[in-house]
Amino acid sequence: MSRYSIEEFIKQTEQVDKGEGFFELETPRMLEVNLDGQVWAKAGSMVAYHGEMRFVREGILEHGLGTAFKKALTGEGASLMKANGRGKLYLADSGKKIVILKLQNDSIFINGNDLLAFEPSIKWKIKLMKRIAGMMAGGLFNVYCEGTGMIAFTTHYEPLTLRVTPGQPVITDPNATVAWSGNLQPVIQTDISFKTFLGRGSGESIQMRFEGDGFVVVQPYEEVYMNSKQG
Repeated sequence: MSRYSIEEFIKQTEQVDKGEGFFELETPRMLEVNLDGQVWAKAGSMVAYHGEMRFVREGILEHGLGTAFKKALTGEGASLMKANGRGKLYLADSGKKIVILKLQNDSIFINGNDLLAFEPSIKWKIKLMKRIAGMMAGGLFNVYCEGTGMIAFTTHYEPLTLRVTPGQPVITDPNATVAWSGNLQPVIQTDISFKTFLGRGSGESIQMRFEGDGFVVVQPYEEVYMNSKQG
């Protein structure tokens, strides 16, 4: 078989069942959902499927937040879709790496833009970070997930998890913060001198301060979200 033949390419990249269950990492940046029922997924994340499926888009802001915040949030980041049916569903988000977690009566906060998919057994609700709302263009909301079931979220490049222990707070850049344990409540703080160090001429540097006992997941990338006012 020729090294660069179509047959060799198919052999190297062909989908292979790994038998891992409901969620499988088909590649580090492609999630396979073995669907028999329903799954929640980020709107626009479907890249392929086979079987019988029906997709319904749903604005997550209908779950408890008023219309006042709708304009401040991006359309993509503020929407989920429900996939119903049977078959194999393939999800991806801008080539970002995918992390799969199986919650066992656990809870976790995930940045609304980074949540890729989760089982319907997971209870979820939106948490708006009001202090940030007036300072940042986006990344204003997080999804609190709890219960037992599978969750998939995405990161730009490899994630790093930092332990938060009593007396040892962790401070992060909101644009690089992906997720944190459900028992932690970050405090938003500003650092005027820090923005000078970064060479940012306008606005204060906004930071998230985590204190207590838990963890926070960061990525080596500052994700900047555009809102509707900025086009």
